[in-house]
Amino acid sequence: MKILVTGGAGFIGSAVCRHLINNTDHSVVNLDKLTYAANLSSLQEIASSNRYRFVKADICDRQTVADLLAEEQVDAIMHLAAESHVDRSIDGPGEFITTNINGTFELLEAARAYWMGLPAEKRDAFRFHHISTDEVYGDLPLDGGLFTEETPYEPSSPYSASKAASDHLVMAWHRTYGLPVVMSNCSNNYGPYHFPEKLIPLMILNALHGEKLPVYGRGENVRDWLYVDDHARALEMIVTRGEPGRTYNVGGRNERSNLDVVHAICDTVDELAPSDTPRRDLITYVTDRPGHDLRYAIDATRLETELGWKAEETFETGLRKTAEWYLANEAWWRPIRAQRYSGERLGAKNAG
Repeated sequence: MKILVTGGAGFIGSAVCRHLINNTDHSVVNLDKLTYAANLSSLQEIASSNRYRFVKADICDRQTVADLLAEEQVDAIMHLAAESHVDRSIDGPGEFITTNINGTFELLEAARAYWMGLPAEKRDAFRFHHISTDEVYGDLPLDGGLFTEETPYEPSSPYSASKAASDHLVMAWHRTYGLPVVMSNCSNNYGPYHFPEKLIPLMILNALHGEKLPVYGRGENVRDWLYVDDHARALEMIVTRGEPGRTYNVGGRNERSNLDVVHAICDTVDELAPSDTPRRDLITYVTDRPGHDLRYAIDATRLETELGWKAEETFETGLRKTAEWYLANEAWWRPIRAQRYSGERLGAKNAG
């Protein structure tokens, strides 16, 4: 297959591109606007492949997308392009509305026009895969429950509300126009090449440098952690074998409180880069994020039983691989810390 990946220079998108080139026979056209969190160096290992092409473009530019679809004659679209950081959505929600809602609409319309013009056989095989988040479901109590594909939507932040809106658009284009879509909602990803404003890479780098480790509230919020390469495998299965009109939840079955995650990072960095004082001494508690969901937890049974996927990494093995990667790849993260994000608190001006 020839697959158009939107947002392929981002964290999850670049993992998908690397997986498709390194582990399958598929070809990839990577369309990315190259906003602050995108990084072409995350794709360096596949950049010279004759099955890979990068195109700098904006999904909001319908004509450019339409021209690219026609030129490349793609068989599927994997739509990962999105503004995705909750704290940034609190500070400036407008970009999230523009990219996540309007951009998805423009992409859907370009895809629909292209799909309608395909010959019957290619039209039947075409897929539009929309990649979303478990945050659209709202939150869960600490004492139980899991998100399933039937869980009602109840987003809490501008980010999750914009993703919920895009999910509804995608399914509406399937029901109204027959566009063959599949959708997936994932839990919190982590792993190599993760932009260091997110919890795990931020804590690894701060711990490495002896800087404070800011934990929101009391660190009680629980997330289900999914190693990014496990997610990339799941997404390839869904776009190639998923049933049109169906949603698949992707989770690692690795629930941890934020404080437990930070403790594990401290202990791992202490082991890999010993210091005179334990990194746990760097933990500091800061004002919680507004609308901070208490707990997310994914039931991935449908994906596991229908498509045969299973996460290969436990939280412990995945975290160790991640910490080792950051310690060994300063050339990747050092320019980001120096030029784009130095570890400052985001979302704080509305934290109350």
